[in-house]
Amino acid sequence: MATIKPGGLGIKTRLFQIIFESDTRLAKGFDICLALLIFLSVGIILLDSVPEYRARFGDIFYVMEWGITLLFTTELALRIYCLEKPKFYLKSFYGIIDVLAVMPTWLALMFPGAQTLVVVRLLRTLRLFRVMEMMALVGEGRLLMDALIRSRDQILLFLFTVLMVVTIFSSLLYLIEPAEAGFTSIPKSIYWGIVTLTTVGYGDITPVTPWGQFLSMMIMLTGYSIIALPVGVFSAEVIRALRAERYSHEACPGCGKHRHEVDARYCKYCGTWLDEERPDPRHEEEPEPGSSG
Repeated sequence: MATIKPGGLGIKTRLFQIIFESDTRLAKGFDICLALLIFLSVGIILLDSVPEYRARFGDIFYVMEWGITLLFTTELALRIYCLEKPKFYLKSFYGIIDVLAVMPTWLALMFPGAQTLVVVRLLRTLRLFRVMEMMALVGEGRLLMDALIRSRDQILLFLFTVLMVVTIFSSLLYLIEPAEAGFTSIPKSIYWGIVTLTTVGYGDITPVTPWGQFLSMMIMLTGYSIIALPVGVFSAEVIRALRAERYSHEACPGCGKHRHEVDARYCKYCGTWLDEERPDPRHEEEPEPGSSG
């Protein structure tokens, strides 16, 4: 969102500061009120889905939802009005979410029931991170995402292996178990295999033969054996990312060695001053002999 700028001086700049920033008390209050409206709107939709509440308070819910939708529509219009290039905003993540947040209620005029999609407004509460000054958590989230991306090959290999194991076990169960037990097809057996491997065990399909029960025990033990593999791979990538953030990639200008901590001032190998943009305080000009002060 670096390309988002106010569309001009005066009222547009003032609106931009209130709506898109959170440096002032008014801007923080705006974001907090917006978050409260979002939670209220989602709560209305959830309560309206309960038949008893809909029968008693349906008209109240309808009026409140339309009132909140009009407020959100006005807010979206103000966002577009105060921007220099609204298209950049509308194509951004928050812009798309803001548009989706007001669409369901308006679509309900043409397609009854579409207002239940209003729960997407919960995504807008992501803006609350700015108000609560929790940008550090955003950084930690990026660290986890980077670790997940770096370990994607190992995770994909793990998923392929699990799918292969499940397919083999499920095919055997399909051959062994009678159709009356629920194993009517290989896809149905694969569903049972995934549920069993993940140790969920719904119980809607259960082996009845001794060999089938033996294979069930084997697939459950397999699930316990391999479930920790992706966790270990992901944890290793997180630790690697944490270590990478701790150390600087810049080489020492004296000895050329790496692996210095980011806040280090001197090389731990040769003692050279690391910050080449500032002078070494140890080499500051000393007063000449005999000079006063």
